[in-house]
Amino acid sequence: MVRQWDCGKGDEDDNYNMHPPRDTIFALSSGRPPAAIAVVRISGPQARDALEALAGRLPPPRQASLARLRDPQSGEGLDEALALWFPSPRSETGEDMAELQLHGGRAVVAAVLAALGHLPGFRPAEAGEFTRRAFENGRMDLTAVEGLADLIGAETEAQRRQAYRQMKGLLGDKAGHWRRLLIQALALVEAGIDFSDEADVPDELVRPALDIAHVLHEEISAVLEQAGRGERLRDGLVVAIAGPPNAGKSTLLNRIAKREAAIVSPFAGTTRDVIEVHLELGGYPVTLLDTAGMRETDDPVEQEGVRRARERAAGADLVLWVTETGPPMAEAGRAMAQNEPMAEAPPVWIIRNKIDLAVTKKNEHMFGNEHKFISISASLGTGLDGLLRRLEDYAQHFFGPESSLITRERHRSHLKAASEALARALDAPPASEELVAEELRLASRALGRLTGKVDVEDILDVIFRDFCIGK
Repeated sequence: MVRQWDCGKGDEDDNYNMHPPRDTIFALSSGRPPAAIAVVRISGPQARDALEALAGRLPPPRQASLARLRDPQSGEGLDEALALWFPSPRSETGEDMAELQLHGGRAVVAAVLAALGHLPGFRPAEAGEFTRRAFENGRMDLTAVEGLADLIGAETEAQRRQAYRQMKGLLGDKAGHWRRLLIQALALVEAGIDFSDEADVPDELVRPALDIAHVLHEEISAVLEQAGRGERLRDGLVVAIAGPPNAGKSTLLNRIAKREAAIVSPFAGTTRDVIEVHLELGGYPVTLLDTAGMRETDDPVEQEGVRRARERAAGADLVLWVTETGPPMAEAGRAMAQNEPMAEAPPVWIIRNKIDLAVTKKNEHMFGNEHKFISISASLGTGLDGLLRRLEDYAQHFFGPESSLITRERHRSHLKAASEALARALDAPPASEELVAEELRLASRALGRLTGKVDVEDILDVIFRDFCIGK
């Protein structure tokens, strides 16, 4: 039997195609058994038949009803469950839907799925097929679908809030409003073209259309200026822990992660590869990188580790340079300078570690006058609370307001296309109504592709392939 609760991604090279929507589909939509409750969903034109065949009757719409489920072929009792009936179009998928809330044992789930599979015209759902039917039946636009996918994958509170707002129409509603205004402006321009033989009419119609285009161009441009925040929130803040060997980088990583994620050893060169730890700080996603100690070495394996350390530190959003003695900022600068030139280097915080071992007035004076630093003892945890508070504040400032409309590169691409088309319409020479109309059509088409209203078949399979089966 196929495990209907699997949620892995398919091979991107596979030809991934949904079955025709005329089939009735079913799947386990809750977590992996065993569990207290297992939810099996059914959607399609024969969903009513499934309830009547297994439960013996059709419950009232949208009311949970106790039902004794039986195998339609053998008549054997399967389970006592709650049955729900959602007739179209008032269902999540927009077509007839049924839901069975079973006892969550493996044998119970397997028996009910097997009974459904024996019904003519029924088949197991593929990954994301329930959501795809909701999209195809107009229950969700494409930005809401992506928001739902992000909500399922959210690991932090900030990611959850952003995904939920996207699912509820944060971008989709705005794009729909913009597109309606564009269609209104396009209608005015085309009316001006139709009445071009009358001297005063075209300008009276085209000017209000260009006013609308001007307002929309400013609004979309303002949204594009904020692009990147929402995408970064999905990916997380990347913080690299770097520095010379034996400075306490791995100990610091383990302290922040609250587990033994990295091997700690008194011997230099223990960390050879970059170790990643994903965690939540203040509700924001953060990826910590423990890198190899940066030093000159003849060991080819350690050389590769140092190269990777420099590369990952240069590409991070923030570097925590862990050091013990000496001028730390100059040390950090020399190490980072060995990377390829970058347009914008990440900020570097100096973390003076092992303050429990040696703290002198002379050293305090030297560090205090020349450099800003954070003093900690990674082994004892001294100063960790202050460092974590600063990291949380930095993450909040880094991500900025959480109301960013753009959360994916696809969103930015289509909004940029719409903005550029509007700019060309506004720059069109006088008496070129046909050119203005064409640019407004291109802008409207870009917004339509954003929400999935027009010509998006080429990306649907990729989007829905990453969903869980049962969703």
